[in-house]
Amino acid sequence: MGLSDRDYYRPRGFGGFNLLPIVIKNLLIINAAVFFLQIIFDNLTFDGLPGWYVLNRYFGLNPLMGIDQVGQAYNFQFWQIITYQFMHGDFGHVFFNMFMLWMFGMEIENLWGSRKFLVFYLSCGIGAAILQLFLAPLLSAGLGVTIGASGAVFGIMIAFAMFFPDRYIFLYFLLPIKAKYLMGILVVFEFMSVGDMSFVAHLAHIGGALTGVIFILSDRKFNFNFDKIFDSLKAGFGLKNSRSSNTFRRTSKYFFGRSRDVSEAEFYEINKKENDPSNIDQNEIDRILDKISQSGYQNLSNEEKRILFEASKKK
Repeated sequence: MGLSDRDYYRPRGFGGFNLLPIVIKNLLIINAAVFFLQIIFDNLTFDGLPGWYVLNRYFGLNPLMGIDQVGQAYNFQFWQIITYQFMHGDFGHVFFNMFMLWMFGMEIENLWGSRKFLVFYLSCGIGAAILQLFLAPLLSAGLGVTIGASGAVFGIMIAFAMFFPDRYIFLYFLLPIKAKYLMGILVVFEFMSVGDMSFVAHLAHIGGALTGVIFILSDRKFNFNFDKIFDSLKAGFGLKNSRSSNTFRRTSKYFFGRSRDVSEAEFYEINKKENDPSNIDQNEIDRILDKISQSGYQNLSNEEKRILFEASKKK
């Protein structure tokens, strides 16, 4: 069995893959904290305006034009393409989105590493916001403030289907269906539902899915390395060897886990005698799998990828 086979990257609890990767854990915490803040604001008023309205006006995704329910012009601000992703309408809304994020995102973060996963997640949310902003006025019967992580989560679900297309998902915990078929059905349903009178932002779901596909196809072609990008940005902003760099590293360590200094893999020879799978130590394989759980497969060195490749031939 090769590395590309669908069962190779199955989570293994405390060994191998991490069942609660660092970025997903922090996203769960942030979304729960924001939802708790929303509950508090539900019981407050500001100059006669309910607290939920104030939060939605400044941090929900407001339409580019139009009049809201209290007769004021919508208040779109550029930061809302990020902040709206962390707000939700009720407990069921936040619970379902966070469960889907964990269920489908766990293996993606383990596979990619934390930095690439976070960029992907936020990018899908931004793509969802852009499609909602520009197409909703043309295709929807009514406009309103959009909140929720559904667009970003849709991108995560599409990523799962692209990486593990034949993995079975139990619909309603009973009916087995392959990931590629389930995601295809969901996308078709979202297209068919555009313009209905429900409170669901179907365009945002489509935007998140479309962004996910574009990101993954681009990554396969260009092999994005966000560790190098982050380091280049640090150098560009003068954060290297500075006091602010220490703060950046502490923040990065908390959000992304341990820092790492690994080399990019190129090609390796697989016909050498020392590459015999029988010569590979199981402890070394476990160490490499633990490293994947921390920083992603793309951050393995040439030698580590060779060892993992050879070990897979024994299965």
